[in-house]
Amino acid sequence: MTPKDRQSGDHPSAEAVTVDLPSVRRLEAVGFRAWPATTVHYDGSWLIRLTGGHPSKRLNSINPLDPSDYRDIAIRLQKASQRFAEQGRPLTVRQTPLTPPQMIAHMDAEGWTVFGRSLVLALDLAERDFGEGIDHLPIKDVRRFVDARIRIGKENPESKGALVDVISAIKPESGLFLFEDRETGPTAVALVVHDNDLAGIMQFAVAEAVRREGLGNALLDASLRWARLRGAKKAWLQVEAANEAAIALYRKAGFAEIYRYLYRAPKV
Repeated sequence: MTPKDRQSGDHPSAEAVTVDLPSVRRLEAVGFRAWPATTVHYDGSWLIRLTGGHPSKRLNSINPLDPSDYRDIAIRLQKASQRFAEQGRPLTVRQTPLTPPQMIAHMDAEGWTVFGRSLVLALDLAERDFGEGIDHLPIKDVRRFVDARIRIGKENPESKGALVDVISAIKPESGLFLFEDRETGPTAVALVVHDNDLAGIMQFAVAEAVRREGLGNALLDASLRWARLRGAKKAWLQVEAANEAAIALYRKAGFAEIYRYLYRAPKV
């Protein structure tokens, strides 16, 4: 496997992307730190992440980290399935450019389904012009942030405790950004995780009623400004491939695609 590989698009209109595997490895590593799972287990270079209290796919998946580690694929997947079953989670593989081609071929042959396609984008903060915008300070109250995130995303309130635990477990410096309206309540949220020279934009959401009014741009600008002031040189984020509005926002801000990933599950 060469350091660079070609990653085809997930739909006919997508352009092929040149993937730099060292960059993928680094972004994968900071991504795991930015969104920590409750339990982590290594089977060779396969990173198995499980979080019984939260259904997030990123927190409950097998993440192969070395394209050359493809020994005993069927046996290792069977052992992993037992771990997932113990946590009440479906066996899930997160397929990235680091996934061994032999493992992909095995899943294809076994009829594994494909779902949850996402893009990883990055931006050089040195090239970002912030103008004379106002600095927004992050809040300290994790529970207040989570309440706003759940309300904006119209998510199950019962997930609050687990989401609070995940965010509280983040070790790198984090900024919780919350925009509110006096009458309608929370309008936008973003979690920024500053890890050395990188900053991850997480949990980014804008209330449906106020979208396309410039609030997303303001929130993104505030998040990136805060990250750069803390020494971050590059920002990164993950976005679902089907979320065209969000992708347009990020591309307009200067973000470029680094690689893509998707999730696989055994045929039922």
